[in-house]
Amino acid sequence: MTRRTHAALAAALAATLTFGLGACKNDKSDNGGDASAAGTAKAPGAASGTIVGGTPVKGGTLTVLSNQDFAHLDPARNWTMPNMDFGIRLLYRTLVTFKAEPGAAGSEIVPDLATDLGRSSDGGKTWSFTLKDGVKYEDGTPIRSADIKYNVERSFAPDLTGGPDYAQQYLAGGENYKGPLNGEHLASIETPDDKTVVFHLKRPVAEFSYTATLPTFAPVPQSQDKGTQYDLRPFSSGPYKIETYDRGKQLVLVRNSNWDQSTDPVRKAYPDKIVVVQGLKGGQVDDRIIASEGADASAVEWMNLRPESIAKVLPKPDVKSRLIAEQQGCTDMLYPNTSKAPFDDPKVREALMYAVDRDAQVTAYGGPAMADVATSYLPPALSGGAKQDTLKIAPTGDPEKARQLLKDAGKTDLKVSLTVSSGDKTRAEALQQSLGKAGIQVTITTADPSVYYDTIGDTKSAPDLAILGWCPDYPSGATFLPMVFDGRNIKEKGNQGNVEQFRDQATSDRIDQINAMSDVTEANKAWMQLSEDLLKKAPTVPLLWQRRPLLAGTNVAGAFGHPVWTGQWDFATIGLKDPSKSKG
Repeated sequence: MTRRTHAALAAALAATLTFGLGACKNDKSDNGGDASAAGTAKAPGAASGTIVGGTPVKGGTLTVLSNQDFAHLDPARNWTMPNMDFGIRLLYRTLVTFKAEPGAAGSEIVPDLATDLGRSSDGGKTWSFTLKDGVKYEDGTPIRSADIKYNVERSFAPDLTGGPDYAQQYLAGGENYKGPLNGEHLASIETPDDKTVVFHLKRPVAEFSYTATLPTFAPVPQSQDKGTQYDLRPFSSGPYKIETYDRGKQLVLVRNSNWDQSTDPVRKAYPDKIVVVQGLKGGQVDDRIIASEGADASAVEWMNLRPESIAKVLPKPDVKSRLIAEQQGCTDMLYPNTSKAPFDDPKVREALMYAVDRDAQVTAYGGPAMADVATSYLPPALSGGAKQDTLKIAPTGDPEKARQLLKDAGKTDLKVSLTVSSGDKTRAEALQQSLGKAGIQVTITTADPSVYYDTIGDTKSAPDLAILGWCPDYPSGATFLPMVFDGRNIKEKGNQGNVEQFRDQATSDRIDQINAMSDVTEANKAWMQLSEDLLKKAPTVPLLWQRRPLLAGTNVAGAFGHPVWTGQWDFATIGLKDPSKSKG
């Protein structure tokens, strides 16, 4: 598809669906959270606050069509947004969780396993949670505070790579801790009784209630732990349990009869069964859901609608009404490996910043309806709703300036490797072309999405360049800049945030200073300034602020993109209009 065609389709989609950079702000005024939303003129899901298909009816089989396996379902290892959404909403509960509502309301937190949002003492360095009565696992045994402690401890285990590392950053006495598998436990997590868990932190953390929404704070009973094999069969505390899981082919969830909705007002658990079909081609998934024949009428797609499928959606009002495309709230970046030549040289990284044609990246992703050019590290949601643009680099880049910077650095005719997820090959080719104009030759390697993060997260074999995005775990710069740019967070394997391996003492010191601020407003201003300062050191190159276009079948109801989980379907509320029409 030519660039001109991409642009024409994207412009049409943008006009039709009324996308806008500030769509996430439009929460209360456009909150069509019931069946009446289907009758409005605006396409459901096209802006925050709308729901596809009205209110579901309980029962039936929801099918999820996917091109990939889950990277991890183990709650200690699950740290990619759509996978966290799936795990937290369906398989395991956390101490605190986000509301199951579209728009800005979905960013509000509510108690989940806990009775409240946690109680702080000692100036915010101690946090206590009490578990609700009647919360149980799939076998009917009660969930205990020791099970929360055990899973948090598991997140320290070197073999259980890839998961959130807030526990390592926040908990006192965890610097040399290697997890509970050898019988060692953390003194900074106390469980004085079966209902109470107390966390002692290194420093005050005013936002610890938000931290407790992460899967690290889901329960895992020690008797069920199988180490790395726990990925295949997490023991359920949520509304569904795993019936079968053939990795890369199919996952089947059925109801957990011991889940009690009276203890869980967030998850609605409408379908009787959820079947995830994996290993499909992206275009095949789009075509099946557009047609919505048979069981596909009761299906949703896991991956984004492909750009070439846009022309099949817009001319058909019935299909367009089943499309959502929420802001992801993430920043997609090009990560140079700063631990070795040539990108250990700041001048070379600065040249990379100017060499990249970000406008071509937008086109390769599907056009301006699907993404905006990113001009800073922090997405607009974390910078007061306005986009920062410190460097003022043209969206098409400046290859001549890049060449001059490389010449000044004594680095010309560079040859580098770029590894991308297989779905990003078109974007990789656009990068290859734009960097080539600056004299940088790029060799592209693709990796299957299910192993991509593990591949680029192995510091010893990491490529010269990689593309990935970072999404805040909750609305705070504290969940963005430290994760991506603090050298103390680099891990030898399972390196999820600081993939570029950027080590800069001044940056780490400033992060500590901001984290010590008690005034959240002042801290937010400081994060914004640090974001601008970091751009001048060019540890990564901001590329895109993306949206997540997804299609639902004609029999799907209660479907919307959740603002926290990058616009992925909120599986807490999704279901079917007529369960009798589903199959499986």
